[in-house]
Amino acid sequence: MKIKDILQNGKLNLSLEVFPPKEWLKVDDTLRVVDQMALLRPSFISVTYGAAGGTKAYTKKIAEHIQNESKIPALAHLTCVGASKEQADELLTAFRQSSVTNILALRGDIPSDSEYPKDFIHASDLIRYIKDHGDFCVGGACYPEGHPEAASIDRDMDMLKIKEDSGVDFFTTQMFFDNNIFYCFLNKLYQKQINTPVIAGVMPITAASQVKRVMKLSGTVVPPRFRAIVEKFGDNPAAMQQAGIVYAAEQIIDLYANGVQNVHVYTMNKPQVATALKNNLQEILK
Repeated sequence: MKIKDILQNGKLNLSLEVFPPKEWLKVDDTLRVVDQMALLRPSFISVTYGAAGGTKAYTKKIAEHIQNESKIPALAHLTCVGASKEQADELLTAFRQSSVTNILALRGDIPSDSEYPKDFIHASDLIRYIKDHGDFCVGGACYPEGHPEAASIDRDMDMLKIKEDSGVDFFTTQMFFDNNIFYCFLNKLYQKQINTPVIAGVMPITAASQVKRVMKLSGTVVPPRFRAIVEKFGDNPAAMQQAGIVYAAEQIIDLYANGVQNVHVYTMNKPQVATALKNNLQEILK
């Protein structure tokens, strides 16, 4: 099933994300994580793409497993960085043959080494290329607090409009920890007449060490309420994990209560966290 159809099913949809290992020998470990998450029957499971496409073969194998063994719609990530047109064609052909029809098209992090394929400069270039080369459902990324490299929020909105005009079927947000930021973002999209469906991205922070890393990588604002949780429970791993799950569950409940029907959870390959979160939402998701 294509994700654009899932998003229009009138239900509350909860999807999960996994990332591939750095070594081929550990792929089976990731597949076991997938199997555990599949038991939760998420709306779909996405699998990320390593820096500069370094784990693209692993992404492909995991996405195929999700789609054909777990029988859950797979969303395979694909980045501009590290992908020539020939490499993109090869992957897209393999995905078609494996019935993986959902692709998240991203620019990716620019490597320090300047010697990498530059057939696709912007995510919108890759979106357009994928739409022209098969019957794929293509998603794109968006940043409720603005892309870290954007000159302004308004300029970032312009780039999202270009993605929409390139044929993107849905957007998935970077993680956020303050729902009001997301609601303001939706209002900005409305003002720009950007009508593409948006999936809200939520990450359960289950260890104090994650906070600084998340802020550094994404520029995401951590509100005082959550900082207080980290300060109180950060030195107690079990308590911090529980508090992080509850905080994420409360975020999702608030989103659903305010009409947001589609939420994507960045699980960090922790099926126990995904399970605990789903248990917190069990009656709501019914």
